[in-house]
Amino acid sequence: MTGQAMARIDRAWRLVATGAAFTVFGICGVLFSVLVFPVAWLWPHRASSQRAVAAVIHGFFRTLVSLLEVVGVMKLDVSGAAALSARGPAIVVANHPTYLDVMVLLALIPRACCVVKNAHWGNPCFWGIVRAAQYVSNVDPSELIEAGARQLAAGYTMIIFPEGTRSPGGDRLHPFSRGFAHMALRSGIPIRPVLIDCDPPAFTKQMRWYHVPSRPFRMRIAALEPLKLDSFTAPGTPHAAAARVVARAVQAHITEHLFAYGFFKTRN
Repeated sequence: MTGQAMARIDRAWRLVATGAAFTVFGICGVLFSVLVFPVAWLWPHRASSQRAVAAVIHGFFRTLVSLLEVVGVMKLDVSGAAALSARGPAIVVANHPTYLDVMVLLALIPRACCVVKNAHWGNPCFWGIVRAAQYVSNVDPSELIEAGARQLAAGYTMIIFPEGTRSPGGDRLHPFSRGFAHMALRSGIPIRPVLIDCDPPAFTKQMRWYHVPSRPFRMRIAALEPLKLDSFTAPGTPHAAAARVVARAVQAHITEHLFAYGFFKTRN
């Protein structure tokens, strides 16, 4: 059998495996909404209910990522995994190149809460999950900050993609929204930047799930050192101005390191 024929068979297999994974995810999402969400909603202790749901979601996505690696769809390289899995509150701010970013971060972070686009609250695969896990909607900026601060006070790691949608590609990012900066300023918790890369590109803004690359894609995750807010703003800076400065500084910091790590190509 020729090399080209083997490559076609491998690609067809990864297409089937990818489709099966998305199907399993969709079915499990619906079952979660139908079976787990009512129990979690009726459970008298909201805190213990959220902890249990977070553990289930973490375990499910760890299993799904492992299966995708085993069947040859993807490879995962993580730098700073211990920092991501550490106990205690944190604000994880990441770029967003692929549809799978949140899945991978939830697989790596045991006790996490996400800021979720409002559209997902009506999605049949997500509506029960986001409610049972007490995720935070981005529809109301003020409530987003309040809810995020409550989750941080409860000891959860907030996962935030401040671009608001998948990155545009071409070695650039969408402007960062300031919600994460307001959360950090209010809670006093440092921001941990996380870099994400996918090579070759897969599940980007411009690609459908069936646009399978020519070889298994490699996702690289790099957790950087936490950023202290006092390195960006002077004492007494008005809150709104400080949030604006922090958001811009964190975006510049992440962009700089995306180039330094080779996730973005160095400009000539």
